[in-house]
Amino acid sequence: MSEENTKKVSLESGIEVKPVYTQEDAKSADIGRPGEFPFTRGIHPLMYRKQPWTMRQYAGFGTPQQTNERFKFLINHGQNALNVAFDLPTQMGLDSDSDEALAEVGRVGMSVNTLNDLEEALSGIPLDKISVSLTINATAPILVAMFFLVAKKQGLKPENIRGTAQNDILKEFIGRGAWIFPVEPSVKIVTDIIEYSCRNYPKYNPVSICGYHVRESGATPAQEIGYAFEIAKCYLERSLQRNLKADDVAGRFSFNFNVYGNLWEQVTKFRAGRRLWAKIIKNEFKAADEKSMLLRMIAGGGGSGLTIQEPENNIIRGAYYALAGALGGTQTMALCCFDEAYTIPSEKASLLSLRTMQILADEVGLCDTVDPLAGSYFVEALTDEMEKKIRESMSEIQSMGGIIKSINEGNLQRKLSAQAYNYERKIRSGETPKVAVNKYVKNDSCTEQKDIQVYQTDKKEIEAQLKRLNKLKSERSSNSVNKALDYLKKSCEQDQNIMPSITDAVSSMATVGEITSAIKSVYGGFKEPHF
Repeated sequence: MSEENTKKVSLESGIEVKPVYTQEDAKSADIGRPGEFPFTRGIHPLMYRKQPWTMRQYAGFGTPQQTNERFKFLINHGQNALNVAFDLPTQMGLDSDSDEALAEVGRVGMSVNTLNDLEEALSGIPLDKISVSLTINATAPILVAMFFLVAKKQGLKPENIRGTAQNDILKEFIGRGAWIFPVEPSVKIVTDIIEYSCRNYPKYNPVSICGYHVRESGATPAQEIGYAFEIAKCYLERSLQRNLKADDVAGRFSFNFNVYGNLWEQVTKFRAGRRLWAKIIKNEFKAADEKSMLLRMIAGGGGSGLTIQEPENNIIRGAYYALAGALGGTQTMALCCFDEAYTIPSEKASLLSLRTMQILADEVGLCDTVDPLAGSYFVEALTDEMEKKIRESMSEIQSMGGIIKSINEGNLQRKLSAQAYNYERKIRSGETPKVAVNKYVKNDSCTEQKDIQVYQTDKKEIEAQLKRLNKLKSERSSNSVNKALDYLKKSCEQDQNIMPSITDAVSSMATVGEITSAIKSVYGGFKEPHF
């Protein structure tokens, strides 16, 4: 059969896939060796042969005590790191007793009001052995300050405190919407955390740039990487303005990427992204240390790939997402759970996802050899094409005037909203196949929950959380709290790094809501552009 008579196959990033690839297609491939610049094959020489990827399931719900129990459950079943989920009030800078918060306390993550709450959530968890990632953004400086204080209470010295803060506020304006302050002050706060960490906590990763959420908002896989790189470059440039060097900062960045869709597109976007990031840090930012050029990432599943219909199929999808993440060379994996189209993950679903990663690492052979797809004519040619597409997506942002201007004016949000609409239209029309959604659809009621355990907040636990908050407010020193909040406001007004003053406020038992209000009184709030 001639090539002209075969069905045309195009990837979401706009690359047409040929029926057959030969040596000619991959002759210009920049492959190299793993652990060597430009790191196409991986950032470490032996990759998983020496150490499998870190397994870091996203977890958190209800009260700190409930979340602590889930953390210990996962650790006892072989998880070796934590990825902490916070409820919407905590993310939006509201205390649990706020009128705006009451219906959402503990629903989609853990409720945290004060230092005591985070200390309880991490009670009995050795922070010198278990790395903790805080999935928090607008209120990141508050939670990061709390984490540092909890770690010190456990006896850790600043130079030995490890962990990661998501702290990527620009993607919130693009996608999730959990923003509080205007764009410029928000970026300033991100940079404050980066500077404070670089100068005081040398092993802490102060930001994890999230292409993941950009992808969930409608970006193609190539745009996911490219837009994330533009965000990262913005944070890096702002950090360099603080008299930090590229080698001080770039190696402290990590990335959070999405996985769903075409397997080959996912694998090659990681290989291409890793290579391109190394070139950017070396050539544009003049870093000298190769460790600064490493693209360190967490990947393993995208919620948009999951379906309500026949939710057990999501177990299969998740396994392929994990496979793509491993073949793409991720350092950490947080695998989506099969019930996430309905609810926050149940204990059973979380364990299944953990077991999926463990099976890939221990039974299937993903740790046997480094980058096993290297040298494939198809994979190497597609890696080259993906790098070109990623560069094009970065040029898109630059043509809009840069990442901050594109967000402030709503141009990037507008573009992704249109793409998300078109993607959904293709799903509904059947142009993009989705098993059990628009293809192989059963006639019976296959959309019912059946065995899905939908999470319900425990009203008694939430009431107890509110009582603890009220008790703390009545017993703490109001003078100390007010003094600390005044100091914080002055730090904001004088354009200082606000991390020291936030740490003082947290130590005085000021709440997340009180600290956020103090910052907002100076910086104001973000007004979303109309589009």
